[in-house]
Amino acid sequence: MTAIPFDAVGFDLDGTLLDTFRDLGAAVNHALELGGFEPVPVGSSKDLIGGGAKIMLARAVEAQGGLPEEEFRPLYKAMLAFYAQNNAVHTRPYPGVRETLDALDAMGVKSAVVTNKFEEFARSILTQMGLAERFVTIIGGNSLGKGPDGSFLAKPAPEPLWAAQERCGGGRMAFVGDSSYDVKAALAAGVPVVAAAYGYCDKPAAELGAHAVIDSLDQLVPALAAL
Repeated sequence: MTAIPFDAVGFDLDGTLLDTFRDLGAAVNHALELGGFEPVPVGSSKDLIGGGAKIMLARAVEAQGGLPEEEFRPLYKAMLAFYAQNNAVHTRPYPGVRETLDALDAMGVKSAVVTNKFEEFARSILTQMGLAERFVTIIGGNSLGKGPDGSFLAKPAPEPLWAAQERCGGGRMAFVGDSSYDVKAALAAGVPVVAAAYGYCDKPAAELGAHAVIDSLDQLVPALAAL
């Protein structure tokens, strides 16, 4: 088996481990309809994913004229409530997820999830997929609380990756993600990063600035070995 020079691998969730856009799109449209906005094509939700649910909904609302904060907040809460009940209807792991986690485990490499999705949602979905126990830690966008500016310590901030590295026992970690948030967080944390070109990339994968690019998860271990 190919050896890799890492003690742990961190994974983004949406667009990296799980194909989640249909359920996220349904939640966005639920909130848009409550607010009197036109629904967006579910496929377009791929373009909104990356910064978390609040940014997803905000972009969709802004595209139709926007809302003041006091009117946006109830829609955001309604979106979260809907998603809490409907977050694994169409969501599925990408091909090769279980095999890749098996391969890393066989090499003694620990796996972690670092997502901007709220931790409770990430845990719920991964549990429903039968994957939650595969990870040493699951760090969500709200797991580390808020920083001095009042916003959650989430990607592209480096702190979630540092927390994952620490919880995996220290040592050398690599990160895998599909967005500029992932790459920026990894670079800020001093962690080598692999871009998942099959995901919801917010720019062409080759332009994200990652150390390597993969087109499917079965390419991950060889890519990590080459770093």
